Amino acid sequence: MLFLLSCLLQNYYQNKLRLALIGQSLFGQEVYTNLRKQGHRVVGVFTVPDRDGKADPLAVVAEKDGTPVFKFPRWRVKGEPIPEVVEAYKAVGAELNVMPFCSQFIPMNVIDHPAHGSIIYHPSILPLHRGASAINWTLIQGDKKAGFSIFWADDGLDTGPILLQRECPVEPNDTVDSLYNRFLFPEGIKAMVESVQLIADGKAPRVPQTEEGASYEGIQKKSNSKVNLAQPAEAIHNWIRGHDKVPGAWAVIDGQVRSLKHTLSVPAGQPLEIEGASQPGVVTKNGLVLYGVLSLQDIWKGILSNVAAIEETTDFFKSGAASMDVVRLVEEIKQRCVGLQLQNEDVYMATTFQDFIQMFVRRLRGEDQEEEMVIDYVNVNNMTVKMPWQCFINGKFEDAENGKTANTINPADGSVICKVAYASVGDVDRAVAAAKEAFEVGPWGRMNPRDRGTLLYKLADLMEEHQEELATIESIDSGAVYTLALKTHVGMSIQTFRYFAGWCDKIQGKTIPINQARPNRNLTFTKKEPLGVCAIVIPWNYPLMMLAWKSAACLAAGNTLVLKPAQVTPLSALKFAELTVKAGIPKGVINIVPGSGGMVGQRLSDHPDIRKLGFTGSTPIGKQIMKSCALSNLKKVSLELGGKSPLIIFSDCDMDKAVRMGMSSVFFNKGENCIAAGRLFVEESIHDEYIKRVLEEIKKMKVGDPLDRSTEHGPQNHKAHMDKLVEYCEVGVKEGATLVYGGKQVDRPGFFMEPTLFTDVEDHMFIAKEESFGPIMVVSKFKDGDIDGVLNRANDTEFGLASGVFTRDINKAMYVSERLDAGTVFVNTYNKTDVASPFGGFKQSGFGKDLGEDALNEYLRTKAVTVEY
Repeated sequence: MLFLLSCLLQNYYQNKLRLALIGQSLFGQEVYTNLRKQGHRVVGVFTVPDRDGKADPLAVVAEKDGTPVFKFPRWRVKGEPIPEVVEAYKAVGAELNVMPFCSQFIPMNVIDHPAHGSIIYHPSILPLHRGASAINWTLIQGDKKAGFSIFWADDGLDTGPILLQRECPVEPNDTVDSLYNRFLFPEGIKAMVESVQLIADGKAPRVPQTEEGASYEGIQKKSNSKVNLAQPAEAIHNWIRGHDKVPGAWAVIDGQVRSLKHTLSVPAGQPLEIEGASQPGVVTKNGLVLYGVLSLQDIWKGILSNVAAIEETTDFFKSGAASMDVVRLVEEIKQRCVGLQLQNEDVYMATTFQDFIQMFVRRLRGEDQEEEMVIDYVNVNNMTVKMPWQCFINGKFEDAENGKTANTINPADGSVICKVAYASVGDVDRAVAAAKEAFEVGPWGRMNPRDRGTLLYKLADLMEEHQEELATIESIDSGAVYTLALKTHVGMSIQTFRYFAGWCDKIQGKTIPINQARPNRNLTFTKKEPLGVCAIVIPWNYPLMMLAWKSAACLAAGNTLVLKPAQVTPLSALKFAELTVKAGIPKGVINIVPGSGGMVGQRLSDHPDIRKLGFTGSTPIGKQIMKSCALSNLKKVSLELGGKSPLIIFSDCDMDKAVRMGMSSVFFNKGENCIAAGRLFVEESIHDEYIKRVLEEIKKMKVGDPLDRSTEHGPQNHKAHMDKLVEYCEVGVKEGATLVYGGKQVDRPGFFMEPTLFTDVEDHMFIAKEESFGPIMVVSKFKDGDIDGVLNRANDTEFGLASGVFTRDINKAMYVSERLDAGTVFVNTYNKTDVASPFGGFKQSGFGKDLGEDALNEYLRTKAVTVEY
């Protein structure tokens, strides 16, 4: 071990240099810090004197480290080196001078003194743009590439041999700041450190600069930074952005010299005379529109040849333009403005000339591009899974208004995964306002349905791309075993979005023949319209899948939404929100507000701007929601509530299949399954054999870590639920049911419940009537041949979500399926849901449908239109 440490230390300190840093600024500070991290020794820092009592950033960090710092105001007087300054420099004994950013003239006897000489950073691809304003001239000249050079200092001006160069593309709307912050600053720091190490290792090249293509531009001053408007628009754009804030481009506007970033107190829409421009500029709320050689008026005029003059109010389509003209307009502009992001849809969204100009300028400036999403991730349990934890409102992740958070717990061990924002009523109101604006004035409400479908397809593709990450989040947050989370929780969610994406452009009304109002004639037709802002409240057993079942239909219908995930399982919904931004879903269309049902859920039920609420959860909460929705604004409601689904197994069944599917009907997703078979009725002649075989299978089940790919049975979702399951079993034993297996918490960390089997369950017992929502099989027997009797017992419940029957007799199967009072009947199978098949319950299991075409109608309204002609 000591030998290994010795080798590591030798490797760390070999080929390291004694350095003098000559320069200033944050850039110099970062170069200094990173060189020290690499093991180089900085023997002296030479920087500028303090200004207004404040030291340069490089000096601040060096003094803190105890590195000798020298603050010489100058190195030369009348062109001659100052002896005492040079001697102070030589005394530090540097082997290499590193000059990351230096505004002082350094004498050649300092440049050449170290054994390895001096290296300098310059922000251009030398020999282009030698001089002090290299970044500015990169933009002014319209260079397609920017970059920097690290070169060996000589007695010329930026003419020394090249050691290293890096380059990057110049984006159409780059500024000095964006170019510097995106590339020149961070990559320049890395390159300076790399260059020093190359010198230390004896591998640093010295490539002589060619004079071919070399350029030198001086520092621009206010006097020579006036905009020449008699040139192409791209050149005007480059001139303005290249001059930045200092010295700043300017023009003569209404007879006065004005900086183009200067604020003008002029009403929006007013034209301004600009010296040298082909026509007046136009003031908009986003700034001043300047006209160069590219004239949008000429392009419009070329297409709309029948229009005498193009004015601000000229409408492209009302003037006779068709879809082919849209293509021509877009392509002609793109041909003249290379790199401009313009699409056919933009023309349909800005049909008047004035609106088109404003949209065009926003595109040039990049103002319509989506802001880069800022996400404060949490890393989960030392894994590479990254998850947002804040509220998602109007396309951004942000803290709850009151700053509150709540812990979300890993049910596998009871540990805290992370803190998640705990939304307030104010957060709900902001989310609803964002959704309302997105529906009423945003692009979502005006979008072509087929384009909406394209976005939902893209979202599904992104979910598939991130399916392992989503499955891991589901597993950690809800306790679902990873393989089930991957196949069902995530897999069916992806299928759901793809299914409803296909419906977007197939939502249709009808034409209806009515009695004519003679002698006139009438046409009556119906339109299917979105409702507006919808609220969705989902449970904790299938966090992502329940989100998908409701959200996909809601969005396909053209609505916007505010979704509240379950308080104990918010993480996959927030990860989903991140993917919606990547998919290009406009801001405000989808909003996620994690928090309590009593606060967030209640506010959604009461909010007057919400037109529909979809809820999956318990029957008591469903009743409260329905009441609140009625009292507030009679908002539309769909409810998927509790269940006590009966499964009838006849003696003529396929026993192997009945055992396998019976197990699945109860223990699928550790029993946290809304359609779980809450009670099995087994025909008396096969009852004992069935119980024997089920018991054998239960004993084989592997209970354990849900992330272990071989685990069959994971932890219950949260502690309070597990405690209720234990109490449920205690009540069953107390009432006289036979506990064949399980009934207790597993003796290990986390919230694990033993798979449980009860027999001899009578109809009056609590466990015969009430849903457990856990891994508890409740079995009753019925007399051989008593079909109607067992049907009466199966239907003797206030719930009607699902049901099932196993028999080889097709006539018996059809008879039973017709009489079972439930929204779904499974015959010789169970848990077989599909995105195309409607899902929902009867009686106190709720009303309304998820999935299938029926689900769309939950998020649409029908409008009848009658026309007389």
